[in-house]
Amino acid sequence: MTATTAETPTASPRHPQRWLILGVICLAQLTVLLDNTVLSVAIPSLTRELDASTSDIQWMINAYSLVQSGLLLTAGSAADRYGRKKMLAAGLALFGLGSLAAGLAQSSSQLIAARAGMGIGGALLMTTTLAVVVQIFDDTERVKAIGLWATINSLGFAAGPLLGGFMLDHFWWGSIFLINIPVALLGLVAVLKLVPESKNPQGDRPDLLGALLSTVGMAAVVYAIISGPEHGWTSAQVLVSATVGVLVLGAFALWELRTPYPMLDMHFFRNQRFIGAVAGAILVAFGLSGSLFLLTQHLQFVLGYEPLEAGLRTAPLAVTIVALNLAGIGAKLHARMGTPVTIASGMSLLAAGLAAIAVLGGDNYNGLLFGLIVMGAGIALAMPAMANAIMSAIPPEKAGVGAGINGTLAEFGNGLGVAVLGAVLNSRFASLVAVSAASFPAAMAAAKSTGERERIADAFSSGLETSQLVGAAAVLVGGMLAAALLRRAERADSGSVGKTAA
Repeated sequence: MTATTAETPTASPRHPQRWLILGVICLAQLTVLLDNTVLSVAIPSLTRELDASTSDIQWMINAYSLVQSGLLLTAGSAADRYGRKKMLAAGLALFGLGSLAAGLAQSSSQLIAARAGMGIGGALLMTTTLAVVVQIFDDTERVKAIGLWATINSLGFAAGPLLGGFMLDHFWWGSIFLINIPVALLGLVAVLKLVPESKNPQGDRPDLLGALLSTVGMAAVVYAIISGPEHGWTSAQVLVSATVGVLVLGAFALWELRTPYPMLDMHFFRNQRFIGAVAGAILVAFGLSGSLFLLTQHLQFVLGYEPLEAGLRTAPLAVTIVALNLAGIGAKLHARMGTPVTIASGMSLLAAGLAAIAVLGGDNYNGLLFGLIVMGAGIALAMPAMANAIMSAIPPEKAGVGAGINGTLAEFGNGLGVAVLGAVLNSRFASLVAVSAASFPAAMAAAKSTGERERIADAFSSGLETSQLVGAAAVLVGGMLAAALLRRAERADSGSVGKTAA
């Protein structure tokens, strides 16, 4: 496929309003990311006001992420075909309407349906924002722009529970959704006025079967990951969902190899640069989500902080990422060191931070704080370089699909991190103390003496330390592997260029 001038960032003149457009895009992105975490603080209110059961609450939370993750590839493909500006505007509109419906919901089922609708808008926003960034920034500024875009992920994580807590202290539970509406309206007006349209000039025929298979397959796999911690990884519900997901995704891959107009060109996976970036992206998400899953338990169960206090004490991680990316440190180091070394350095810092938390943060917050800052520095280096590597390995006319791949990898890595490190924690805990309770709080409640409670607490702390060290090792090895693959790809590219010149 050929690309128009607007499709090729390196050939295009810099858009005069590119930084203002980036601000608009980041505002839209922040709205989506806040909604991933803001609902967690509203669980008691929803249980009381809507008479919601535990199952209802789980679906209120999961309906959004399940629909969003299942549609990421399809949303990216639609953006490439029909126009990224159109899909970005549609995503904002759907997200705003879904937020209105959620804020006015009178029952659990209505809120679940509204959250699913918000997930559709969220999928469109998550893919088109990154695709537009790639279109309007050239090579000299793209890493910095992607770094700022990636910063919003951390800001959304940190600000969600805090914003939700503030709103619930002053207003009713529906306010946490209605606050999205003015932001969505402002973003919609700004997108229509400022963002340039871009799309695949060839306009491939829509791959409807590919879209269906990818959506069903991803949704099934993500559902299995979400359900695993609650129902057990060997339960029929989880195994059936995982099996269906893997089989459907296998059928999707076979179909994409055969159809003349694939939604996802499977030949991307022959590109060593792409494979290296994919491996790294999964492991960054793996380390980040898995460590945060463990950290919340560490802060509350071991160090004894209340939920809001625990949330505040994880904020240094996000603050470090935001500060370094706003200062452009990652982009400067990337320009000086190159992609492989930047990724290797970032992943090494992320692994070192995890190890520091395991070794130094066992019984005091100071060691944990040091680990959080080191982790933040690593993520600030690795995440933008990884996203840039993925997008650079994909033709500009497929930028939407590239963004969909990046989002899908993040969702997969998030679920994998929680699943694997959670399983290590549970296995280590169970091997040290013989308890029948399904959780640490339940085991402590069932303890019959002070000595038994101390043994259970020590076993849980040991399980946390082991799982954090396993996560650190996985991130370090994966980072070195990703860097090696990217280095080999760069050497192969320079060798082919040299032969062509000769």
